[in-house]
Amino acid sequence: MTAMTDIQELLLSRIRDVEDYPEQGVMFKDITPLLADPAAFTALTDAFAEIAERTGATKIVGLEARGFILGAPVAVRAGLGFIPVRKAGKLPGATLRQAYDLEYGSAEIEVHAEDLTAGDRVLVVDDVLATGGTAEASLQLIRRAGAGIAGVAVLMELGFLGGRARLEPALDGAPLEALLQV
Repeated sequence: MTAMTDIQELLLSRIRDVEDYPEQGVMFKDITPLLADPAAFTALTDAFAEIAERTGATKIVGLEARGFILGAPVAVRAGLGFIPVRKAGKLPGATLRQAYDLEYGSAEIEVHAEDLTAGDRVLVVDDVLATGGTAEASLQLIRRAGAGIAGVAVLMELGFLGGRARLEPALDGAPLEALLQV
């Protein structure tokens, strides 16, 4: 067994399936048991930090809200800055805002305008890649701030929702790495 397979097995063993949450017919992937296990959380942080190093990232962007939990320790481990991408209206000061479509409606995210610069190479970190809407909007925000894209790293990719196909044009050749395929 390879080291990555061992890590994948550890991570999978700490993710709980919750049926019919948040609504009937949905199988929610609960990562709180993984976060509660120091060995699993450390393995996840180390795997993401290795991706940050390999991609030449200079900053980590975490997507609200679980991307904050995962991205901040990755930034610390990799010796990089951490930038939160928040829901609109949550950041004080000058921000850049990006609207995007959801399955039923739309939403907006924002980042502090001064947190990213032209010299930055940004790795976006999140827990799940589903349809890719939030990640795609974050890539647009990062580029509007003048920074480059180092890649996107997620714990889980829900392949049946097509997020990878949606993100590939926005990545413009940067890697999308999912530690687990669900």
